[in-house]
Amino acid sequence: MGILDWFKNRPGQFDPQRISAETVQWAVEKAITLTNPQLKLLPSYHKLLAPAVETAIEFLRAQVSVLPAVHALSPGHWSTDPALRAFFVEAADVGKVLGGSSNLRTLFDKHPELDEACVVLGMAFKEQHSFGMALQGDTIQRDVAQITVSFSDHRARICERDELLLRRLIGVEVFEYMVTQALAEIGSAHNTRQELQRDCTLIRARLRLLQQHGPGLASMFGVEPAEKSEQARLDAELLENERQLETLGGIESALEMELACLQDVLGNPQRYLQFLPQRLRLSPMNVVLDESSADQSAIVDFAVFEAQGKQPIRRAFILARVARSEMPPPKKMDIDNAARYL
Repeated sequence: MGILDWFKNRPGQFDPQRISAETVQWAVEKAITLTNPQLKLLPSYHKLLAPAVETAIEFLRAQVSVLPAVHALSPGHWSTDPALRAFFVEAADVGKVLGGSSNLRTLFDKHPELDEACVVLGMAFKEQHSFGMALQGDTIQRDVAQITVSFSDHRARICERDELLLRRLIGVEVFEYMVTQALAEIGSAHNTRQELQRDCTLIRARLRLLQQHGPGLASMFGVEPAEKSEQARLDAELLENERQLETLGGIESALEMELACLQDVLGNPQRYLQFLPQRLRLSPMNVVLDESSADQSAIVDFAVFEAQGKQPIRRAFILARVARSEMPPPKKMDIDNAARYL
């Protein structure tokens, strides 16, 4: 349950029964700083934003219950851990992922006293529907509908010294993701304002050209003057654009819009993300089996993080412990080979 206290540096302050005022204060200031520090110019900004922040934290508090159990992540555990066998084709692949994590290596370098660290192993997750063979009793059946799962693009970027700190870091990352969603919506609103301003400028320019294109020019170049209906149409468009800009208001209204956007996103986190627990019974070939199947199988637990937005995210993940001794040595630069490209 430490995710509720991710914002504070003093673990002893954690109260599992309520969200402390200090936590809410920190989160409000964090959201304002990431979005637009000028939002502090609005009166009662903290009072207006605090309920949405509390909703976001309560939501994450509920989501933490589905975070998967911690696995020992090492090539040596590949043969005995069904989850690792499902995630990786072979034991050597585990070492490649660990060796490719610069964040994990930096953490161990920064804290030489650490014997192990905790990391989020994230993976692309795909379900493929197909037809195959299955054993029903003593009979092999063909063309049986099957679901096969695959894991790829393994990353070990988010890491910390222990599980509690890792869960707090996950909380910070997810909270900041929600703020970025608010920023995207704020950006869309600002684009609308800019488009209206640009359209007004273009319409005014067009009107000036039409007014200058009088009978004298028409007789000189043989061009008919613009009809009054065209000018009337542009006048109407200009009035409508100016009305919409007036509705959007000035600088203070723009700040109020940004705060309202932030309130809406943080107050409705379920619209943007969720953690989905997964428990699958898998064959050695990662075919999903039901309880009635007699095929060899193992239970694999993990979670899927789904996030909505302009760039949707769907990643499987587990929490893992990594011993310092399991880290492959850093790759040495091949000076002779690199010199050929200089």
